[in-house]
Amino acid sequence: MKRGFRDRDYLETIEGLLFCVLDSVHPGDRVIAYLKYVPSSSGKWGKGNKRMKRILKNYTMQNLLETFEFLERNYPEYLYHSSVMNIKMSAVPLNRISQHFKPEEKMMQLLDMEKPDNLQRKVIDLAQLLSDKSGVPLELLGVTGSILLDIHQDFSDIDMIVYGAEASRSVKDTLIQLYKNRDSPIRRFRKKMIHEWCLNKAKTYPLTYEEAARIFKKRWNRGVFQGTLFSIHSVKLEEEVNERYGDRIFKPEGMIEIKARVSDASEADFLPAVYKVTDVKIIEGRRVNDINEVVSYEGLYGSLAEEGERILSYGKLERVIDRKTGEEYHRVLVGSKEAGGGDYIKPLD
Repeated sequence: MKRGFRDRDYLETIEGLLFCVLDSVHPGDRVIAYLKYVPSSSGKWGKGNKRMKRILKNYTMQNLLETFEFLERNYPEYLYHSSVMNIKMSAVPLNRISQHFKPEEKMMQLLDMEKPDNLQRKVIDLAQLLSDKSGVPLELLGVTGSILLDIHQDFSDIDMIVYGAEASRSVKDTLIQLYKNRDSPIRRFRKKMIHEWCLNKAKTYPLTYEEAARIFKKRWNRGVFQGTLFSIHSVKLEEEVNERYGDRIFKPEGMIEIKARVSDASEADFLPAVYKVTDVKIIEGRRVNDINEVVSYEGLYGSLAEEGERILSYGKLERVIDRKTGEEYHRVLVGSKEAGGGDYIKPLD
């Protein structure tokens, strides 16, 4: 199957803007992506004459909207009103892409390098360790972020990709075991780092410190390797994406808060994270009886509940119209402009 535009690929535009691809479902003439880096002579990222400034400082709705304002002022052609999602978003027209960066290709390049730098060497070592321990072939691993773009610095983190549901489960199980092994070079955060992480999330998101701590306990994909922070992101392969852009239409119907029990969390490690739910109790908002799922585009709320566990969620209520089957139902969306950063998913178990 042809390799498409996958979640966490990067795109460089003809102006030198660097966008990170969001999700793996896109319109026919453009790619949904958010602006991450812009050329700047004073930028901290890059080498030599190619310097980049990170314009998306944090992965929050407020910062995302600031990138929209930047594009509106300077590059309005990268803003797009989606009649499918019924929102304005950033998207890169195909005819303005100068380069498509693919994480798995970068991983293969690093493995073939004769003299990788210190951070690149850590990526190679981490990938080989995860592959050896999990049995996942190196071809299903990738590296994204600044390392993919060759603009990394010594302070950069490692952002790795694992492709496919089966490979993702294997790497997840392997990491959980490695965290428990005191002889492993892979570590969970130390207590001070966990404390700082929870403080930061409690300041940035509508969470208490205790709620942030509960979410951190659920996270399997963040750790430390040879003194460098790393994250692992699960991305679907083309044959696992069973939806085309426009197959479903989403209509906003206000905000809602619910409690629910997760009936299926098989897609909770991907972006968007999808939790199929049952036993839904509406706390506040429109009374509907067909909420089937809670979906988050906010990465913080991925992988935080398993099947059978309960969650509390506040987000945008959307009526979903499936144009292939004719089915209609409702979902709760977390990560919307309407919520202004006030939406959430919280584990209750």
